[in-house]
Amino acid sequence: MSFWDKLTGRKSTKPDTSTSAPTSNPTADSFQPTPFDPQEAQDVSSFLTGPSLADPSQLHPLAGLNQQTLDYLSLEDSALSDLPGSQSALPSRGWSDDLCYGTGVTYLTALTVGGAWGLQEGLRRSHAQPPKLRLNSVLNAVTRRGPFLGNSAGVIAMVYNGFNSFIGYTRGKHDSANSIVAGALSGMLFKSTRGIRPMMISGGIVASVAGAWAVTRKAIF
Repeated sequence: MSFWDKLTGRKSTKPDTSTSAPTSNPTADSFQPTPFDPQEAQDVSSFLTGPSLADPSQLHPLAGLNQQTLDYLSLEDSALSDLPGSQSALPSRGWSDDLCYGTGVTYLTALTVGGAWGLQEGLRRSHAQPPKLRLNSVLNAVTRRGPFLGNSAGVIAMVYNGFNSFIGYTRGKHDSANSIVAGALSGMLFKSTRGIRPMMISGGIVASVAGAWAVTRKAIF
């Protein structure tokens, strides 16, 4: 359509081919289905035993796991501490193991001793009293002496293991001298707010206990 035809509104005489239907012929469908064989449909053994079928045992969440493949179940010898004298009753991989074992054993031992001390004290003070009052007195004494002695010994054990590990790392070996010095330092630090005399007494007591433990460990283990 020309410009003049647009201006005057005259319609174009050319045929409109934009809306004409396509005249191409459709492609012929060459698909031929495979004939059904009843004999092949009855044989399912090949499907069940084929290589494409997954093993049901491998679908279990814990399949393929055993003690040899789980590294966290075995303690490697290469990870143990190699300092002379560092091994005792239990394998130790460093200061963290000594801190956990030493503090736990010391706390439980002191808690038991304190409970026995409180039991004896409660029975002695509540002599010739009614059963209810005697039971109340015993429970008060046990709960007072047991946690006090256990908490105090646990704090001293934590400080002792810290000093002992530091001295052993500095000297390159663990021996009785390390234990005695660490016991004296931890005992004096525990009573550092009470004055010089309580510090010396506490340091001497803890050093004696540490020395006795070092000699016992060396003799037994």
